[in-house]
Amino acid sequence: MKLSNTRPSRVGRNPFVHKLRFTMTETIKIGLMSVTVFPVRLLLVSSFMLLAWPFAFAASLGRSEFVLEPQPWWRRFIDLCLRVIMRAMWFCGGFHWIKVKGEPAAPSEVPILTVAPHSSYFDAIPVTMTMCSIVAKLESGSIPIWGTLINYIRPVYVFRSDQDSRRKTVEEIKRRAQSGGEWPQIMIFPEGTCTNRSGLILFKAGAFIPGLPVQPVVLRYPNKLDTVTWTWQGPAAFKILWLTLCQPHNPIEIEYLPIYTPSNEEKENPALFASNVRKLMAKALELPLTDLSFDDRDIILTQGPLRIHDYSGLLEFNQLVCRSGLRSGSRNELLEEQPKRARKLQGERLSLDDFARVLNLPVTDSLTQVHSFFDQVNTKGIHPTSSVYHMLRILLNEAGDGQIDIRHFVIALSTVHQPSKSMETLKLAFKMYESEEDGDVQEEDLATILEIMLGVKEVELSGLFIARQT
Repeated sequence: MKLSNTRPSRVGRNPFVHKLRFTMTETIKIGLMSVTVFPVRLLLVSSFMLLAWPFAFAASLGRSEFVLEPQPWWRRFIDLCLRVIMRAMWFCGGFHWIKVKGEPAAPSEVPILTVAPHSSYFDAIPVTMTMCSIVAKLESGSIPIWGTLINYIRPVYVFRSDQDSRRKTVEEIKRRAQSGGEWPQIMIFPEGTCTNRSGLILFKAGAFIPGLPVQPVVLRYPNKLDTVTWTWQGPAAFKILWLTLCQPHNPIEIEYLPIYTPSNEEKENPALFASNVRKLMAKALELPLTDLSFDDRDIILTQGPLRIHDYSGLLEFNQLVCRSGLRSGSRNELLEEQPKRARKLQGERLSLDDFARVLNLPVTDSLTQVHSFFDQVNTKGIHPTSSVYHMLRILLNEAGDGQIDIRHFVIALSTVHQPSKSMETLKLAFKMYESEEDGDVQEEDLATILEIMLGVKEVELSGLFIARQT
């Protein structure tokens, strides 16, 4: 099997992986701190969190989730107490001095703060300092003690089990943002997930859909040993807490950048608005832009013998599929229906209009690009060493006549939808390609299946088939 060694330069360092390496000196220091300072700090941090709970609980009683009542004096007093308690908690955790640069804008002037990079649960520090609202998943509100503190700041909850969650969340953000400063500012982490701060991944559009001015806020953790980063592959939550509390001091910098007022074009195009704010924040942080999103994390974290070896083309395909309107729920339905239909078609090729009818989607620019992704004619003019060229050649083997084999699309869709379940994709592919007479799969078909799944240029199976026959 010949595997491509290509890795897309646009990705760079994997932002969803964090590896910690300790020198002998650091190991000894952590060992000493673990039996001396760590227990004391953990006790103090826990005590302050418990102390904050009754204040947050009392202030949340009888409050409406949708109507902002006038703040009586006792609620303002509780708010002040909570700020003091939470600052004391962070101080006990080693965040002794919090450096703040720039001036935060008033809620009436800027309803939304966009914060990046998002890399840790310690990013809650600026939230507790300002008591801004946040966007959080619904499950966060049920966390013992901490969930009560989250409820106190009136978050915009995301119901991930609800297919209309994204729309409802955006509508609630717009409603609050257009209140003229009556509601607290909303602090949004537009990356949508935690990364290792090696670059800024793509921003989600939710904070930018209202088309109102935003204030970018950048976070820095200039500690020599990065114990705060908590992402998809790396130290678990408690280990991060333990290592951070074992540091003598944990510096953090919060910088409020100038207010960003969108142009008319940006108001009409939230994706452009988000992109321009991301560029501005990356410049302030002196970080590169990483052309990845929250939805891509599973693709580049695949492991095992059938892991994706060159994910560049599949990442691009996944982004095109997302833009075409195929969300997670609809993908599940497609992967249940399309294999049966593809088997009946027996390799029959589909035009763009046929393809749109099969998917029950309108013909849009994004869908046209998805269809073209499987048509070899698009390799013309692309340099033969580029990763996109390889993926087109891999997935494709098409005649360049504007028609595609729907089976190739289904395999690619299953690969990006459930990258960690490669055997499920392989079983699905075999059902589409196996012969009705004896259930066999042809050598060239198996090679095509593996090329799509692995993202490689060429799979050579002749030796395997010869060995099987002998």
